[in-house]
Amino acid sequence: QVPLVESGGGSVQAGGSLKLSCVTSVYTISSICMGWFRQAPGKEREGVAALEARGLTSYSESVKGRFTISKENAKNTLYLQMNSLKPEDTAMYYCAAQPSWYCDRWSEPLRYSDWGQGTQVTVSS
Repeated sequence: QVPLVESGGGSVQAGGSLKLSCVTSVYTISSICMGWFRQAPGKEREGVAALEARGLTSYSESVKGRFTISKENAKNTLYLQMNSLKPEDTAMYYCAAQPSWYCDRWSEPLRYSDWGQGTQVTVSS
């Protein structure tokens, strides 16, 4: 059973928008920390945003003001709304679960116990 499944990636031009989704049948997202990460070819996986059980959000400086993380508890689904996309946002995007009500070191991949398979986002100039 795949714990997390992402969707919503695609190819867009710079300035465009995409909304990623992550569905889980294993976790109750209303009770844990969930995060979005991305990894471009040849680069390390980096934290993009995280959302605690109580609703507190965290963002990397590179996406602050352009991306919004949210969740729909009834659907056990996490979202990442991405606006004003730039070519440097091109990467494989992953959602991850940290089984804690708060996000401990939210941007560190090792703090997360489960990952999705990823969805590709490509932004052309």
